[in-house]
Amino acid sequence: METTPLLARPKKKSIWSRFNFSRFRKRELCSRVIYLGQLPEEEYPSNYVCNQKYNIITFLPIVLFEQFRFFLNLYFLVMAISQFIPSIRIGYLYTYWGPLCFVLAVTLFREAIDDFRRYRRDKEVNRQRYERIVLDSDINGYRPFITEHVPASTLRVGDIVMLHKGQRVPADMILLRTNETMGTVFIRTDQLDGEIDWKLRIPLPSTQKLPTDAHLLDINAQLFVEKPEKDIHSFIGTCTRLDEEESDSLDIENTLWSGCVVASGQATGLVIYTGSETRSVMNNATPRSKVGRLDLQINDFTKVLFVATMFISLLLIVLKGFDGPWYWFMFRFVLLFSYIIPISLRVNLDMGKAFYSWTIQRDKNIEGTVMRSTTIPEELGRIQYLLADKTGTLTKNEMVFQKLHLGNALFDKNNFYEVEAFLTQHITNDAAGPAPPAGDAGDAPPAPPAPRHVWQAVLALALCHNVTPVYDVDDQRADEAQSDMGSSVMSESCGGAVPQQQLCDYQAASPDEVALVKWTDMMGVSLYRRDLHNISLKLRAANEIVSYNILQLFPFTSESKMMGIIVQEENSQAITYYVKGADVALSKLLNSSWLSAECTKLAAEGLRTLVVAKKTLTKNEYLEFESEYKEARLSVTARAERTAACVARLQRGLALLALTGVEDRLAERVPQTLAQLRAAGVKIWMLTGDKLETALCIARSLQLGGGARWLAAPECGSRRAAYALLDSLAADADRTDLILEGETLEVCLRSYEEEFVELLCKCSGVVVARCSPTQKARVARLLRARGLVVAAVGDGGNDVAMIQEADMGVGIAGAEGRAASLAGDVSVRAFASLARLLLLHGRRSLMRSAALCLFIVHRGLIVSTMQAVFSVVFYFSSVSLYPGFLMVGYGTVFTMLPVFSLVLDKDISSTTALRYPQLYKQLTKGRQLSYKTFYIWIGISIYQGGVIMYGALVLFEEQLIHIVEISYTALILTELIMVALTVDTWHRLMILAELISLLMYTATLLIFTTYFDADFIRHWDFWWKVTTITLVSCLPLYIVKHMHRKWSNRQYKDIQK
Repeated sequence: METTPLLARPKKKSIWSRFNFSRFRKRELCSRVIYLGQLPEEEYPSNYVCNQKYNIITFLPIVLFEQFRFFLNLYFLVMAISQFIPSIRIGYLYTYWGPLCFVLAVTLFREAIDDFRRYRRDKEVNRQRYERIVLDSDINGYRPFITEHVPASTLRVGDIVMLHKGQRVPADMILLRTNETMGTVFIRTDQLDGEIDWKLRIPLPSTQKLPTDAHLLDINAQLFVEKPEKDIHSFIGTCTRLDEEESDSLDIENTLWSGCVVASGQATGLVIYTGSETRSVMNNATPRSKVGRLDLQINDFTKVLFVATMFISLLLIVLKGFDGPWYWFMFRFVLLFSYIIPISLRVNLDMGKAFYSWTIQRDKNIEGTVMRSTTIPEELGRIQYLLADKTGTLTKNEMVFQKLHLGNALFDKNNFYEVEAFLTQHITNDAAGPAPPAGDAGDAPPAPPAPRHVWQAVLALALCHNVTPVYDVDDQRADEAQSDMGSSVMSESCGGAVPQQQLCDYQAASPDEVALVKWTDMMGVSLYRRDLHNISLKLRAANEIVSYNILQLFPFTSESKMMGIIVQEENSQAITYYVKGADVALSKLLNSSWLSAECTKLAAEGLRTLVVAKKTLTKNEYLEFESEYKEARLSVTARAERTAACVARLQRGLALLALTGVEDRLAERVPQTLAQLRAAGVKIWMLTGDKLETALCIARSLQLGGGARWLAAPECGSRRAAYALLDSLAADADRTDLILEGETLEVCLRSYEEEFVELLCKCSGVVVARCSPTQKARVARLLRARGLVVAAVGDGGNDVAMIQEADMGVGIAGAEGRAASLAGDVSVRAFASLARLLLLHGRRSLMRSAALCLFIVHRGLIVSTMQAVFSVVFYFSSVSLYPGFLMVGYGTVFTMLPVFSLVLDKDISSTTALRYPQLYKQLTKGRQLSYKTFYIWIGISIYQGGVIMYGALVLFEEQLIHIVEISYTALILTELIMVALTVDTWHRLMILAELISLLMYTATLLIFTTYFDADFIRHWDFWWKVTTITLVSCLPLYIVKHMHRKWSNRQYKDIQK
C-alpha cells in the first residue's frame, strides 16, 4: 500500500521571505488541496485566538483618543491645559484637572479591566490542550505514530486531532473517524448558531471504515476544500483515495466548525481552516454601536450651553471694552463660565445607568433578566414599536401533534385511539386488504380509512425524519471512552443493544420532528434504534422489531422546504422514497383535490402543517438515481443545482399519504402582556416565517391587533398590484389590522417605500408572514430611519439581525438556543417580562435620568449665573467668585450624594404603573427631557443665581468682604432644598444623603477658617439673612411644583376613570 510521511514539514523559507511584510497585506481567500498526513507549504493564519482591543503600547493612546472624540471631554481638556498659562490661570490646577483626571481614570480602569478579562479568556482558550497524531523518530526505517498534547494555538492546517466528549472544536475540521458504534457523532452548536438541538455529523466513509485511527497514516488521500466562507450551513469539497481510486463528496454533515462541542463519543478530524479563516471568526461581525436618544439629546444640550458660554463671555468683553489684551480676558471668562457645561454629567449618568441595570436584574418578578447593554436602559421607557417573532417568543416552541388528515378521515386527540386500533389491526391481521391509492382519496366519496392506509401514513412519519434516540448510560461507562487507536467502545447513542427499561430521549434539529416521532411512539410504532445506515422500529402490537436500511437521506433546507429519505425494508427488500415538507413546496408535486382546502383549515386553527408523501422505487430505478446523485454530489461547481435537479426527477409521481397538524402552544401570559403594551401606546408587529394562515390564526388568538378587522393583503408581484394594495388601504388604515407575506412586502417597498411604510405605521396591527431574517432587520431599519423608537424581541438565531438593528433588542433564552439572548441588549426568560420591563423599569429609568440630567445642568448654571453677576457688579472683573477648593467641593462633597439619590425617586408605585399602562404613553412624546424643559430649568437657574447674588449684595451691603460665606451658604442650601422639591417619593437613603451633605458643609464652615470667617458665621444676622435669600429663591418654585403635582394627580385620576 502506498504511504506518505505524516506531517512532513514544509521547506524553510529564505530570509527575505520572512521580511516581505506580507502580513500587512490582506490575504486573499482561496480553495486548497490538503494531503492527509502532510502539512501544506502555503502559509495560513495562526490558530491563536485574540479578542483584545489593546496591547501595552496602544492601550493609552487609543483609549484617550476615544474619550476626546467627545465634545464634552475635549472641551474640558482645552480648559485644563489653558491653566498652565499664567496670564489666564483662574485658580489652582486641581480645580480643572481633578474632575477631568477622575473621569479619565474611571474610563481607563474600566477599559483595562474589560481588556484583561478578554486576555484571560483568550489565554484559557489558547492553552486548551488537544491530542495531535504525529510520527515518532525513525526506527529501522519505520516511523511509529504517537499522540502528543499540544495547545490549541499551535494547531495548523493539515493536523490530525482527536476530540473527546465535552471538548470544544479548536479549528474548522473535516470529521475522519468516530468511535461511535452507529458511525456518527453528535455535536452542540449553540455557541455558533444559537440552536440547542444536537447536530448529527457523519465521518468520511473511506476513513470511517478503517479499523483504527492508526490506519489513517497508511492511506494516501487528497482533500479538496472550498475557500473559507461565512455560511455555516453549507460546505463543498471532495476526498479522493489515491491508493484505491475512491472518491467521497464533502458536505456540511462532514464538518466540525470551530466553537462547536463534541456531545457524544470521540471524533478524529483533519484541520482545514484556522484562525481568522474559521467560520466562527468570519461570522463575528461587529454589531451596530447603539447610542440612546438621551445621550444624543445631552450632546445637543451641551452644544447649546457652549454657545451660551461663548456669548456671555463675548458680551462681557463688549461691555468691558476691547482695551488691552481683550482676547485673554475673554478666554478667562470662558474658563470662569466653564461650569455651565458640567463634566460630572457624564459620570453621574453612567453611574445611574449602571444602577438601573442592577435594579432590573434584581427584580424577582422578572427573574433571570440580564442587562447586557448598560448604556441604554432609558430606551426601554420610550418604545413606540415592538417587532416580535412568533415561534418561541409569542409561542412556547413546544410542539404537540394535534391532527392527522388522510383525505377521507380526520383524526385528532379525541379519536387517536382509532389510529392505534387501525395499526393493531393491520400489524396483527392484514386481511383488510390494500387501501385505494392515496393520491385519489380526495376524489372518492368519503369512506372509512383502511388499516393499510393508516399504517402507510404512520410508517412514513416514523421513518421520514432526522431524529435519533439517545439512551442514558452511567457516567462510569462514559468515562471509559478512550482513544480507539486499537479498540472501540459503546457510546451513548443507541447503536448497540439497548435494554428496554432505559429511558430514551430524542435528538433532532427541529422540535416539529420530535413531536411527530413521539406521536408515532404513542400510537405503538416506536423509533427504537438508528445509526448511519439503519433504522429500527418497534411495533408494540406485535412486540417485534422491523429494520430498514437507509439508502439516502435528504436533509431539510430553507430552499426546498422539505426533507426526504430512501429506505429499504430488510425482509421484503422493498425500496421506498418518503418525503415530507411545507404544503407550498409539495402541493406542486401532488395531484389532490382536498389538500389545499384542508391545509387552509388546519392553518386557520393555528396549526403548523406538513404534507407527507411517498414513492415506491424498483431496484433499477434506485441504482440509476444513485449513480446520477453521486456524480452530482462530487461536482465542485454548481453542486447545489445539479443535486436539486436529480432530486426533482426523483419526486415525479409522488403519492399523497397524509397531512399533519402540529400545535405550537402559546407562551404564558402573552395575551395579557400584549393588551398592556397596546394600552401603553406601543404598536406591536409580528414578523414570522410561518405561512399566512397560521400567522393570522395566532394573531387572532393573541388579540394582536386593535383594529376593527383583519385584512389579508393579496399577493403582489408587480408595481401595479402594489399600487392597488396601497389604494385599497389608504381610506381605512387606522382601523385595519394588516397581514401580508414577505414577498408582498418586498414588492411594495421596492415600488413605494415611503408611502407603504407610512401606511403600515397607520395600521393598528401588522403581521408579516413568510418573513426572512433579512426582511425582519430591514423593517426595523425602516422604522428607525423615520425617527421611531423600535424594540425587537426574538429567541432564535434568525432573529439576531433584527435584534441588533432595533434601538432596543430583547433576546429570549428559549428552546431555539442562546443566540438571540446573547445578541440582545437585554435578555429575558419569557415574553411576559416585557410588561414590567417597559412599563415599570423603562419608565423609571427614563424619568430618573431626565431629572438627573436637568438637575446637574441646573447645578452648573446657577453657579455660572452667580459668577456673571459678580463680574458685572465688580466692574467686569475676570476673577473667580469662589476658590478652587470650594468649586470642587460644590460639585462633589456637598451636593453629589443628594443629586445622585434622585435615581431612587418614584413618581408612582409599581402597582400603579402596571395597572394603568396609559401613563407610559406620555413618555413616548419626550416631554421629560425636551428643549422646553431644558429652557425652563435654564430660567430657574438664572432666577435662583440672580436672587442669591443680588440678595447677598442687598442684605449685606456693608459686609461685602464676606460675599463668599454669604452666597456659598445660600447656594448649598438652595441645592439641597431643590433636591427635596424634586423628589416625589422619599427613600431613606435620600434623607441620609441630605443629612450627610448638610453635616459635611457645617463641618467645613467650622474647620476651614482659611475660606470662612468663623466669627462672622456664628452671628445671628448671617443666618436669618441667608435663610431669607434661600426662601426667596426656592419658595416660588415650591408653589409652582405644588400646582404641577395637583395637575398631574388630576391626569392620573382621568386615566383611572
